[in-house]
Amino acid sequence: MFLMRFAAFEQPMKRLAVALGIASTIAIVQGWHLASMVIGLPFCMIWVYCGWLRSEPQLKLINIMFSGLYIYGIARFFLFGD
Repeated sequence: MFLMRFAAFEQPMKRLAVALGIASTIAIVQGWHLASMVIGLPFCMIWVYCGWLRSEPQLKLINIMFSGLYIYGIARFFLFGD
């Protein structure tokens, strides 16, 4: 019930996710590793939300895994200065 109230935001969030995906790809091509992780994390979180909204378990699990990897990479960057 809680998630269904936000179903109206699904399409705008998917559009935002596409823009974030494009920005993340540009950051990767440019070699901006931190920027690609910082941009990629909300991309994954949007798709985790949309997966929960539509009950797509494979989409949820893949994006949860990538979100964890982005969090690890961002933390490692700030802790060790890679």
